Amino acid sequence: MGATGRLGRAGLALAAVVLLGLVAACGGKVGENGRFGVVYMDAQGFYAGVRAGMQQEAEALGHVPQLLQINAQGDASKESTFVDQVSAAKVDALILSPASATASVPAIKLAHSSGIPVICYNTCIAEDSARKYVSAYVLGDPVRFGALLGDQAAEHFRSVGKAEPKIAVVNCEFVEVCIQRRQGFEQALKAKLPGASIVANQEGATIDDAVDVAERILTAHPDVDAFYGEAGGATMGAVRAVQARGKTGQTVVFGSDMSTEAAQALAAGTVLKAVVDISGIAVGKLAARAADQVRRGDLKTYTVVPAPIELYVGPQQGGAWLTAHPDGVP
Repeated sequence: MGATGRLGRAGLALAAVVLLGLVAACGGKVGENGRFGVVYMDAQGFYAGVRAGMQQEAEALGHVPQLLQINAQGDASKESTFVDQVSAAKVDALILSPASATASVPAIKLAHSSGIPVICYNTCIAEDSARKYVSAYVLGDPVRFGALLGDQAAEHFRSVGKAEPKIAVVNCEFVEVCIQRRQGFEQALKAKLPGASIVANQEGATIDDAVDVAERILTAHPDVDAFYGEAGGATMGAVRAVQARGKTGQTVVFGSDMSTEAAQALAAGTVLKAVVDISGIAVGKLAARAADQVRRGDLKTYTVVPAPIELYVGPQQGGAWLTAHPDGVP
């Protein structure tokens, strides 16, 4: 989210179903360079980045395919209906961030049995099934993702002389990558601060849900020293809750997934202290490249394609991100 892996919000709403014909600059016919079925898990900014990255990479490769796209809104049944449609249409590849490690398996199996290569990004189905039905998986190591932030949290609390910080987690653990993010966070945190403790761990993937969850946690644990947001919505919900409850200067946030709002909060330097991120644009480029490699026969067995992970710490790096991303697309 990554929910979802990656679940950050950046203000772009992808329509429930979008049919977008992309035509190469030479003026060819729609679809003459192939067609890709593309599934976005939800309407968050990360997926806008993925779409932009796919378009950029396709243009660089010199043959821009037609994209048949859907925002599945985290709904495995909606995702399944779309996969049925693109499988019947015999697209050249299916590129998706599956809504579920288990419920998404039948749809992906159908695409595979229809002769359509499947490329996962951000999330995927369970590994045993992925090895059977998926050609490539674009993934930023979720354990390392969490560990970078856990290490930074430990450094922060060392710097302020707090050896036993109490930390609350706002999670997106309906997807496996978020569980792995937390595991990495806890391992790195406790390696440096054995006295640190996780006092709460509750789901709040969207900003609105995360605000409510974080406020309830602050009521139950008024002495909590920090929140760890496993995804973008969780991060910014925690930041807003800290501000709303007048805890600025007492409770800090370490979060996931850059967005304009996250970068602004990081630049302010008061609540959000660090953000770890996987660029949607970078993931989109890698997914499009993998789809092209599969189509050309260069990828013949299940392959994990590493996505770069970046850590942003403090006001200066928050401001630099805003300068580098004036359109807000991560």
